[in-house]
Amino acid sequence: MAQPNDGSGRAPVAIVRPTTSVTSGVAVTQKLVSAAVAFGDLLRGTFGPNGLDKMMYKTNGQTAVTNDGAKIVAELLVKHPAAKAFVQLAESQENACGDGVTGCIIVASELMREAGRLLEKGLHPLVLVEGYQRALQTTLDTLDDRVVRIQATDNERLLDVARTAMMGTTAESGSDHLAQCIVTAAQTVATERNGNLHVRTEDVRMAKRGVGGIADSRLVPGLILERRLDLDRLPRHLNGGKVAVLSCPLEIESSSREAEIEVTSPDQWVAFMDAEDAQLEAKARAILNSGANLVFSAEGIDARVLHRCVDKGVFALGGLERSGAEDIAAATGAQMIDHLDSLDESALGSFESMNIETLEGDDARRERMHIDAGTKAGLATIDVGGGDGVASEEVIRGLYDALCSVTSAMETGEVLLGGGSLHMAASLAIKEAAEAQGGRERLAMEAFARALESIPASLATNAGHDHLDTLLALRSLHRDGATNSGVQQSGHAGPIESALSSAETLAHAIEAACETACGLLRVDQVISARGD
Repeated sequence: MAQPNDGSGRAPVAIVRPTTSVTSGVAVTQKLVSAAVAFGDLLRGTFGPNGLDKMMYKTNGQTAVTNDGAKIVAELLVKHPAAKAFVQLAESQENACGDGVTGCIIVASELMREAGRLLEKGLHPLVLVEGYQRALQTTLDTLDDRVVRIQATDNERLLDVARTAMMGTTAESGSDHLAQCIVTAAQTVATERNGNLHVRTEDVRMAKRGVGGIADSRLVPGLILERRLDLDRLPRHLNGGKVAVLSCPLEIESSSREAEIEVTSPDQWVAFMDAEDAQLEAKARAILNSGANLVFSAEGIDARVLHRCVDKGVFALGGLERSGAEDIAAATGAQMIDHLDSLDESALGSFESMNIETLEGDDARRERMHIDAGTKAGLATIDVGGGDGVASEEVIRGLYDALCSVTSAMETGEVLLGGGSLHMAASLAIKEAAEAQGGRERLAMEAFARALESIPASLATNAGHDHLDTLLALRSLHRDGATNSGVQQSGHAGPIESALSSAETLAHAIEAACETACGLLRVDQVISARGD
């Protein structure tokens, strides 16, 4: 970009490098719209219960097969500025709700497609943005009117939410059993603060069993710890009791500075050894007197202390990572003890059972400790059956989406019918509102309504049906008062009963898609330092 020559013979003033390209006017719209549409078309085929998978081959030779929108977007190496905006949109939806990424991207892509057509006809971008904002408000009002209120103990509807989130993923084959695990796990870790229910998805862990199939998956109201035991004669089963979690060592601590002890007689050596044994005996006695029969330490445990505990039937395991010890404390309700003097009954947690499972792997034997903390466990773990490869990772990804949807539904107490039912109802409401709009914003509102219909259209197309026929049938049903209609799994328009989604997830997806589209529509010039 440079100033024109003023006739004085001087060179123009260079503002950017000669290799920099500047795109303005209608070409900017075409550039952004083309990238947005391409991004949406990339994910459209994976949407819904009949969506297919994508196989991604990485530069390091690894392959990944998935239809999870967040996974696909995270693996893409994009360079176009509009595509990067869509990547940020996907990250925002995933971080906020944990689900609904594909639907969010499809709506944003269609908003850009419709905007491109109107901008080519001369509609001003700000008029388009204003129309989109009004249509968004109408959509949110429609969403509020259609919300179904549920309780955190409404198991049937929560199971429907979990099954809906797992539809079309690898986890679908065991959806009934896995959905029950998800709902029970979320209810186990739910807590009440200031009269409001809080469910942290971080409190529900996923573990790979490494053997069996999906049907072998099960819920452990507690924690699964995979660790080789320090002593073969440690108890492998305990029926319940108290748990002590330490962050102090149960061994003789070495000095931080080098020191030498001069021993001049055998009696002094014996006295030195006796003093060391007395210290270890005092540590072992403190453990045994506490009443705990399950002891974990983030530091080391001396072999003499370990044998002393085993002789009394106490299970002790040391050398854990600090985070692992904190997880055990959170699961069992124990306090982290920094010094043995603080070890008393009030600092102990509780558990209902502890079992050691031994699995023979290809490389070596695996020992997995199942700590069942009961219905009041602070953590829950879903032990996912199947191999230790990409198949299990895909199942876990589907379980995580279901968990996020269930926790959102529990916290807000609001769910909505799926199958594009909301999108069609909102589309009709926007068209009706546009009739009362006299300005050019009406065109933008109608474009927003058409973009929302891309969700039921994609569901029908992925099921192998003509999307136009399905949309016409669905519009007719909604206009006749059948507001519980949507696109069924078969691809036909009809009543939707068990397909439920979190209202918060749908609302955030539509809002975020509109914000991203409006942000791109405000761009009037693209400056590329690469020259492309």
